Amino acid sequence: MRIEHIDDHTLAVRERGVELLQYVYRPSMPPFEGPKPYLHPVRTLAGDVVTAYRPHDHRWHKGVQMTVSHLSGENFWGGGSYVRDQGYVDLPNIGVMRHEEFTEVGDGGHVAERLTWHTQAGEHWADERRDLTVRDVEDDSWALEFATALTNARDRALVFGSPTTNGRPAAGYSGLFWRGPRAFTDGEILAADGQGGPDLMGRPARWLAYVGRHDEVDRASTLVFFDDPEYGSDWFVRNTPFSAVNPSLAFAEEFALSPGDTLRVRYRIVVADGAWDRERLDAYAKDHPW
Repeated sequence: MRIEHIDDHTLAVRERGVELLQYVYRPSMPPFEGPKPYLHPVRTLAGDVVTAYRPHDHRWHKGVQMTVSHLSGENFWGGGSYVRDQGYVDLPNIGVMRHEEFTEVGDGGHVAERLTWHTQAGEHWADERRDLTVRDVEDDSWALEFATALTNARDRALVFGSPTTNGRPAAGYSGLFWRGPRAFTDGEILAADGQGGPDLMGRPARWLAYVGRHDEVDRASTLVFFDDPEYGSDWFVRNTPFSAVNPSLAFAEEFALSPGDTLRVRYRIVVADGAWDRERLDAYAKDHPW
């Protein structure tokens, strides 16, 4: 496995001659889109891209991102903010996550990074330590482990929420977010303990899988998202009008992070060739405890 700098704003991870992912840590984008690092393109071992970048319906969606839609009145997501009884409103509240430095770039597929979160007004609200690790490369799958430690740098609590906590039903997105390719629309949703389908919106599960089919190449891919085993998220998941998965930090209830306290969460995303069925998914989860 090889990690290499493409330029002064992007890392790439390569394995078996395939570029598995690019991590854009110093993005160039309009302020309205909430500048923050993102992973795109992300590829299977067969070379198929399983992320979308800047789709016309939500230009702030970029592959895989760690992001928060409602944070003490600020928007680190991008786009409009959902305001109770008004709907989405464009407000001067869109923050930015700044890459400060890499503290480790290891040959074993591990990257450690230090970031800071700043409001649109320039206030420093949070410090983040982020770890990305590529591991468990098998015949037809590989895994990305994403861990973050987010520390409140303010003198008052940081309150995490979502559009649902602000009054919009079934829109509790907040946290690690994946946007799939346009071709993945109407894909299959499967989850632990025999669960499945779009009705998983707002419900918990140890893992959730999304199966999508690609244009042009007559192939399918499967992504399996493992929730933090201690945090216990409710899932934001859609297969129409687009594909998206997010183990939400605050789907239906706000929570507060006190000054100086640190929120620690970790997730695993498995990127697999082919359309995995429930038997294959259950077997993988059993063989790869999380």
